[in-house]
Amino acid sequence: MLLIRGHAGGTALTGTLYERGEDPPAFKGAPDEGAPYVWVCDAFYEVESGGQLQRIGDREIRVAFETPMPRGFETRDRAVDAAKEHLRTQFARVGVPEGEVEIEVIKREPGLEQ
Repeated sequence: MLLIRGHAGGTALTGTLYERGEDPPAFKGAPDEGAPYVWVCDAFYEVESGGQLQRIGDREIRVAFETPMPRGFETRDRAVDAAKEHLRTQFARVGVPEGEVEIEVIKREPGLEQ
């Protein structure tokens, strides 16, 4: 399992990439069981009211979260690339330029808490 985390504006967003042989979570909307790599991560966007207050850089904004949309991939490289793109897109949705998003990939053994 890989944790793929994007950092920008003093905050972070982390998703999980389940690798071949690992069991991704099973819920409505999950990809076919046959996908060897499954990416799961929140998606969010800025809202005028409601949502959750979040500080990004020197701004305080309100964000609302969408239901995680798991995606299945045939190759690890394609899954990691899509995960990085997803993270950059989420930050762009709240006004953070793509070039300001730092991404790290963390190997984690399933079942271990951090």
